[in-house]
Amino acid sequence: MSKGTYYITTAIAYTSGKPHIGNSYEIVLADSIARFKRKEGYDVFFQTGTDEHGQKIECKAQEAGITPKEFVDNVAGAIQGLWDLMDTSYDKFIRTTDEAHEKQVQKIFRRLYEQGDIYKGAYEGLYCTPCESFWTESQLVDGKCPDCGREVKPAKEEAYFFKMSKYADRLIEHINTHPEFIQPVSRKNEMMNNFLLPGLQDLCVSRSSFKWGIPVDFDDKHVVYVWLDALTNYITGIGYDCEGNSTEQYRKYWPADLHLIGKDIIRFHTIYWPIFLMALGEPLPRQIFGHPWLLQGEGKMSKSKGNVIYADDLVNFFGVDAVRYFVLHEMPFENDGVISWDLLVERLNSDLANTLGNLVNRTISMSNKYFGGIVTNTGITADVDEDLKAVACTALERVSAKMEGLRVADAISEIFVLFKRCNKYIDETEPWVLAKDETKRDRLATVLYHLVEGIVIGASLLEPFMPTSARKIVDQLHTSLRGFDSLGEFGLYPSGNRVTEKPEILFARLDSKEVAEKVAAMFAERQQGQDAETERGDETAVIDVEAKPEIEYGDFDKLQFRVGEIIACEEVKKSKKLLCSQVKIGSEVKQIVSGIKQYYKAEEMVGKKVMVLTNLKPATLAGVVSEGMLLCAEDAEGNLALVTPEKDMPAGAEIC
Repeated sequence: MSKGTYYITTAIAYTSGKPHIGNSYEIVLADSIARFKRKEGYDVFFQTGTDEHGQKIECKAQEAGITPKEFVDNVAGAIQGLWDLMDTSYDKFIRTTDEAHEKQVQKIFRRLYEQGDIYKGAYEGLYCTPCESFWTESQLVDGKCPDCGREVKPAKEEAYFFKMSKYADRLIEHINTHPEFIQPVSRKNEMMNNFLLPGLQDLCVSRSSFKWGIPVDFDDKHVVYVWLDALTNYITGIGYDCEGNSTEQYRKYWPADLHLIGKDIIRFHTIYWPIFLMALGEPLPRQIFGHPWLLQGEGKMSKSKGNVIYADDLVNFFGVDAVRYFVLHEMPFENDGVISWDLLVERLNSDLANTLGNLVNRTISMSNKYFGGIVTNTGITADVDEDLKAVACTALERVSAKMEGLRVADAISEIFVLFKRCNKYIDETEPWVLAKDETKRDRLATVLYHLVEGIVIGASLLEPFMPTSARKIVDQLHTSLRGFDSLGEFGLYPSGNRVTEKPEILFARLDSKEVAEKVAAMFAERQQGQDAETERGDETAVIDVEAKPEIEYGDFDKLQFRVGEIIACEEVKKSKKLLCSQVKIGSEVKQIVSGIKQYYKAEEMVGKKVMVLTNLKPATLAGVVSEGMLLCAEDAEGNLALVTPEKDMPAGAEIC
């Protein structure tokens, strides 16, 4: 009997390029929740997809020499292929270029305009192309985009705007009366204190400076701006119609039970999206969860460095379920998680190969060795059995409690508590000792039966997180995965059943040095390919920037550039982006603050020879005085690299 409906969505992936493992984490997280809810008895609908419009994609398509539609078709296919590779059980993959979606977005835009929520005006501000966002000077962080840290450029154009302030008080009231609406609580506090309570500005919802978007059907100079297009996928994908002809599917599943998104886009989902829905007269989603990021342990992932980790890279080394286990288990509820090749090897060897794989292998091997593979419950028990039974029979309750709070990593840990208890049970009962005494043969049989029963319960709980491995486990025990309604009982495994004759190794142990060598070779090959593209002079290696007005030589002569040597560097405590360097320039040392923390670690800055603008008027950044500027180059993706002398030059040498 169904417990009701459960509609879960992910953010739709932007089709500017192949998603790295941090992006893939979200789809695996959503899949584990969807699978768990299905096992609990819910009628689940799980939607994901791709966001395919915008200026950034228009530019990338031009660089590639193809149409925007051809570009997004290629990338959307690659994204869907990755989601399939990760064994995700989505019910719908929506694309914002789908005809049905585009038609509804046009209808929604027109309706909001006609009812006075959208008006025509002009926008002048600072624009971040990668984020497709306008900002005011006061919103910038260290003069750069507050979301991605990249450069912003002045922009002015005619646009339509949405009256956000009209609905702000209503949204504040909803958030205050629905404490579960935004999770974790820290995200709610951030939205209230930083955006809602200070007052909302009207939101730009159309663009007229590029063409790759959904046309505004009553004003062909404009295309619908990204968020009004992208966010509405959550309702258009299940049949919403703003003219009142929504499908039965929409009436069945809306409002969504959970929007699962990254913490970087929580403002759009907890402020813009609810206000759009209020304007349309539709119910708000029940919960929006802004999950943390999965960061690379060896430093920032960068395509220019050739060290970006993709899901298919990891699968080639470790297998799908091992990767699913890692990204789910290593991500805390609220803080960022860390991924590294060494940590992956460690987890596979300790948790998967040893705790789980070895438990299954030992149990099957002992059953074959002592009883020809037949598992029998003779009923000869001891006190030690009761604790194993208690842990097994209460595991579902503990796991469900964690999942109810979306603490997926903790839920997996609870399952492994059971597997560890089974391993401890082997040590306590010592089957190899029992096997030496013929009078204890029946007791030995029951011990092995209890182990098999505990493993089946654990595998049934593990299925939403590691579906293939869970099935492999019970296949070797010649039984089936159980529904959650039967996991409170111990002793349902058919007595007299026969296990497989030759147990399969679920997870083979890996040598960390061998993996490190293979990974280094993979990244080296990838880097060589990128270097070869650069040498060929491909268009992708060229960046055109808007030319500044011409200057006289006297203007240039006012600037003094010199070679500096960084002798010390530390992070600026009050900033997420700044490093403070002590730079030796001739006989003096200048303190220079730079917004490059996401591209360089403090310790790797020391010893570098850099190009410095030395006569810049001192400024105070995040409470720290800066006495100059380090010169950097920026690629099309916003990655920065320090500009350094081609040859070794002494600190203080003048650049002319």
